[in-house]
Amino acid sequence: MSPPPLPLIAVLNGPNMNMLGLRQPRLYGSATLDDLETLCAETAEQLTLAIDFRQTNAEAELISWVQECRGRAAGIVINPAGYAASVALLDALLATDLPVIEVHITNIYRREEFRQHSTVSKAAVGVICGLGIGGYALALTAMADLVEARNE
Repeated sequence: MSPPPLPLIAVLNGPNMNMLGLRQPRLYGSATLDDLETLCAETAEQLTLAIDFRQTNAEAELISWVQECRGRAAGIVINPAGYAASVALLDALLATDLPVIEVHITNIYRREEFRQHSTVSKAAVGVICGLGIGGYALALTAMADLVEARNE
C-alpha cells in the first residue's frame, strides 16, 4: 500500500516576479525566481508538503491557476504582485474555499500609496510582507499548520 499523497500547496506568483534579482535589487534583493522556487521546495520538503510553484505575467492565467486549485490543492500561497487590487483575482480565491496566505517581498505599507491597498487580502487568512523571500518560508510553515488543523 502506498503512503497517502502529501498535501499540495499552490505557490502562485504574479507579474514581474520573473525579474527577481534584476528588478530594483535594493528593494527586492538579489535572489532570483529560481532561488525562490528552491527555497519553497526545500521548505515544503521539511514540512512534508508538496508544492506547485508557478509564475505568470498574465492576470487571466493567474486566475485560471487559482480556479484549478479547488478540489486539487490544500491551500494557496500567493504573491499577486501588481494584481493585488484585482477584484477578479479576489473572486477566484474566494471561490476555491481554501486557506490563502498572501505574500509580498517588500513591505507594501512603506511604499507608494497605490501599493498599500490589496483587495486580494480579503481572501487571505494572513498576509506576510516586508521579509524578503523568507516570507514564503514563513507562509508555507503557517500553511502547514492551517492544513493540519483543517484535517483534524
